[in-house]
Amino acid sequence: MTAILSPPRMLPSGDAAITVEFGRAISAEANRRVLALDRAMARDAVAGVTETVPTYRSLLVHYDPEQIGFDELAAQLTALAQSHPASEAVAKRHWRIPVSYGGEHGIDLDDVATALGISADEVVARHVAADYRVAMIGFTPGWSYLSGLDPSLQMPRRQNPRLLTPAGTISIGGVQTGIQCLAGPSGWHLLGRTPVRTYQLHRDPIFLLEPGDAVSFVAIDAHQFAEQDRAAEHGEIVAELLTS
Repeated sequence: MTAILSPPRMLPSGDAAITVEFGRAISAEANRRVLALDRAMARDAVAGVTETVPTYRSLLVHYDPEQIGFDELAAQLTALAQSHPASEAVAKRHWRIPVSYGGEHGIDLDDVATALGISADEVVARHVAADYRVAMIGFTPGWSYLSGLDPSLQMPRRQNPRLLTPAGTISIGGVQTGIQCLAGPSGWHLLGRTPVRTYQLHRDPIFLLEPGDAVSFVAIDAHQFAEQDRAAEHGEIVAELLTS
């Protein structure tokens, strides 16, 4: 018999979307419930729903108000959320992603090490040793927010964000680490870069990672980065898929 879980909050988001909120703070349990509901809706389509957008602690559900109303949809979402356990969001895929740490690829690594009172090599060792999960995709195409950062590496974001950081940056900020696909602004601390393109418009698949995927990192040197970066530029997926 399926256990009945506590109901989420149903919040109107304009006149054609509902935010299904599972908590007020970032937590692994809330994210697992978000992803479990998202997957349940992908399996069993709800009439009138046009799109779902998973985040750390809530699922944004877009719908056509001419097909279904807020109250009816909220009731269906509540029932689904209470009958699908978080265990349904267990990762089905595990990606191993190469990272060139420090130097020109990770300009904040030494400063992070100094702030934490450990060596740069120890920062890398702890970052590589952790097991991560893609909690959500957002901000820019392919930007992957990962939960699972070693608590000893957690630190506040930069006081002065940079207006431009490189594509492929691997960074930390607060309790998170992330994979930045496109060049853009960031207030996070840059530890390294990966040649992996998590978003590439003319490749199949366009988006490499999905919410719920497991991720681990492996350190590579600058020469390996250059070789793999050239391959990735031509559409090769240089991340290793360990399980699917």
